[in-house]
Amino acid sequence: MDSIYVSCPKFKNKRFILRFISIDDCDDLLKVYSDKKAVPLFNSDNCGGDDFYYNTRERMKQALDYWKFEYDRKGFVRWSIIDKKDNAVIGTIELFHREAKDYFNNCGLLRLDLRSDYETKANIIDILKLIIDKTYPLFECNMIATKALSIAGERIKALNELDFSPTENKLIGHGETEYSSYYLKER
Repeated sequence: MDSIYVSCPKFKNKRFILRFISIDDCDDLLKVYSDKKAVPLFNSDNCGGDDFYYNTRERMKQALDYWKFEYDRKGFVRWSIIDKKDNAVIGTIELFHREAKDYFNNCGLLRLDLRSDYETKANIIDILKLIIDKTYPLFECNMIATKALSIAGERIKALNELDFSPTENKLIGHGETEYSSYYLKER
C-alpha cells in the first residue's frame, strides 16, 4: 500500500480527471467548500469538529496544506476532481485504508466532496467509476464504505446503481462516537 504514498496515480475518463491535490486548486476548491448547498452532504465524521465549510482563501489553503501533510504521513490520499470541459476543479475524493475494531475494518473509506451543481446521479457515477475498482488493490481492502445522508438523494441513487448497499452498522470513531448512514461495496 505504500506505493500510492510514493506516487499518487492519476485517473481519467471522457469527462473527469482525478489527480493529486495542488495548491493551484485553491480558488476552484474554495467554490466547492464555500458552497452552502454542498457542505451538508460532506462526510465530516471523525474529523475533530471540522465541518468543511471554508469561506476564505486562507482557510482553504490551510486545508490543502493539511491534506498534503496527511498524504506525506500516509494518513489518506486526496484527489482533486477536474471537469475536463472547462478545466475546473469541482470537488475532491479522499481515500484511506481503515483498520478498526468495528465492522469497517480492512475497509477503504471514501469521502466525496462535490460542488452542488455537480451533485447529480450521472456525475457521481462517472466520477466514482474512475476509482472504485482501483480502490481494492491500491488500499489493500475488501470493501469500500462511503457516507450518504438521507438528504443526498442523487448520491444514494448513484451508489445504488454502483452496487453499494446501505448498512445499519455504525462506524465507531474517536471517543467511541457512533456514525451512521454508510453504504458499502464488497470486492
